[in-house]
Amino acid sequence: MIRVVVVDDQALVRAGVRMMLEAAGDMEVCGEAADGAEAVRLAERHRPDVLLMDLRMPRVDGLEATRRILAADPAARIVVLTTFSDDVNVYSALRAGALGFLVKDDSPDRMVEAVRRAALGEPLLAPTVLRRVVERALAAERQTARLPGNLTEREVQVLTLVGMGLSNAEIGDRLHVGVTTVKSHVAAIMEKLELRNRTQAAVVAHRFGLVDAEFNALDPPRGARERGM
Repeated sequence: MIRVVVVDDQALVRAGVRMMLEAAGDMEVCGEAADGAEAVRLAERHRPDVLLMDLRMPRVDGLEATRRILAADPAARIVVLTTFSDDVNVYSALRAGALGFLVKDDSPDRMVEAVRRAALGEPLLAPTVLRRVVERALAAERQTARLPGNLTEREVQVLTLVGMGLSNAEIGDRLHVGVTTVKSHVAAIMEKLELRNRTQAAVVAHRFGLVDAEFNALDPPRGARERGM
């Protein structure tokens, strides 16, 4: 059973989300919060599999709550709920470590599927959205970085494919390995680079020059010669 905490300042929204999730049969809402401060407390108390986090709330907003929760538990899986997909706070939340976002008028099926994927730690971003996240992150940093030498050649290949927006299954097909193997490589990459999720991994793949602005792999990537690849 997937345990979910729903965070939104509107009681009707929380009730509607609860009904949609619990109707799926494999989920239970173990807590509801009306603001970010309460969300932080519930995250600590219940350790849910997924938190659905509204951004715009009184007292402590969803962005600050996301930062606090992930600071206390980097493994927490947070999906942002928003009214507008181009809300600037969405990108801040993704950079802080949220797995992805849902627009509140998305279909019930999409919300249920998003929660299931989030519980597995899978990304929730379409390539077009991932492109905007990467562009904003790189524009904010305005710097380049050299590819770390502690990544294996296979890990560099996997990081490149993550940067292209591919799922674990798609990466496995490209590299002719199983999904479990891909997950192991992704976990090793995130540990070595001190990343929280695949969105951050995609950003650094672009920053390291593994993927170009059109989301195509660069061969050889910037920094490969220095690493002796």
